[in-house]
Amino acid sequence: MLKKTLITSGVVASLLMASVAFAQTTTPATTASTVATKITCVGTAVNTREQAIDAAMATFTGATNTAYATRATALKQAYTGTTAKTVATSVKAVWSTFNTSTKNAGKAWQNARNAARAKYRTAAVTCKAPAGTGDDANSSKETSGN
Repeated sequence: MLKKTLITSGVVASLLMASVAFAQTTTPATTASTVATKITCVGTAVNTREQAIDAAMATFTGATNTAYATRATALKQAYTGTTAKTVATSVKAVWSTFNTSTKNAGKAWQNARNAARAKYRTAAVTCKAPAGTGDDANSSKETSGN
C-alpha cells in the first residue's frame, strides 16, 4: 500500500512539475507575440499620424508660398502708384493681406497637426503597448506654424 501511495505521489508530483514547466515555456511566447502585436498597432497609429501631418504640411507650405507670391505681385503693383500716399496705402494693404494669409495658414497647420496628434494618442492608448514605444517626446521638434 505504501508503495502504491509513493508511486501515485511521484506521478502527481511529476505531472505538476511538467505543467509548471509547460506553463513557463508557453507564457513568454504568448506574451512576446502579444507585445509584438501591440507594438505593430502603435506603428500603424504613428503611420496614420505621419500621413496626416505630411498632408497638412503640404497644405501649409502651399498656402505660405501662395501668400509670398501674391505679396510680390501686389507690391510690384503698389509701386506703380504716382503719389507717396497711394503707394503707402497700397503697401499697407498688401502687408495686411499677407499677414492675414500667413496667419491663417499657420492656424490651419496647427489645427491639422493637433488633430492628427490627438487621433494618434487615442489610437495608441487603445493599442495598450508597453511604455516607451511611442514617440510623443519628439513632437516639439515640428514646425510651429507661427
